[in-house]
Amino acid sequence: MMPRSWIVFAAALGFVAGMLVMAAVVAIFPAGAAVVTEPLLEASGQKITVKPTKQEEPSPVSPPPVVVPPISAVAGMEVEELRQRSLTLPVQGIRKDQLQDTFRDKRGSSRVHEALDVLAPRNTPVLAVEDGTIAKLFLSEAGGITIYQFDPEGHYAYYYAHLERYADGLKEGAAIKRGQVLGYVGTTGNAPRDTPHLHFAIFKLTSDKKWWEGSAIDPYSVLR
Repeated sequence: MMPRSWIVFAAALGFVAGMLVMAAVVAIFPAGAAVVTEPLLEASGQKITVKPTKQEEPSPVSPPPVVVPPISAVAGMEVEELRQRSLTLPVQGIRKDQLQDTFRDKRGSSRVHEALDVLAPRNTPVLAVEDGTIAKLFLSEAGGITIYQFDPEGHYAYYYAHLERYADGLKEGAAIKRGQVLGYVGTTGNAPRDTPHLHFAIFKLTSDKKWWEGSAIDPYSVLR
């Protein structure tokens, strides 16, 4: 039978050896406690959530807002004035319920359309929206074959663009009547070749009455 002193010595030696092993583990793995307990948490059914650091979180991404100039109170009054005139629709055979508001559509990276596109078959007659005068027949790189018409008082200009051709006999300075054929729907200028349409714009003239200068008014609001 082993003497009691040897049993005590063996127990003490085992205790010291265990302490040395634990010290070595802590020295090598400072986060040893977490490494040991995480598998135990998973085994017990508790969910472990690891939150990403700030550097790992994706930056928020959103498209830049489209900035559209608001319609002024004055423009609203002008729209109402023109609506009282019951302007003729500028393309023959088109009804009001076929019009679509394209005034605020973007063109390119920064330009606003500021006009009404009226889709119609090529060579559909384009009509004068009211009585007035042909201020300018102009060939534009963007608008193609175009017409600038002044209203009877010379307060407003009506702009017809992307025409296929002018009506026979149309001349600058000529007086015209509401409903008169001015030209024909086409795709001249920068219009898509497979999408014939009339680009129709209205603007209030400045005091100088320059045919190329004025404040844009929404034709859709006037004609609808």
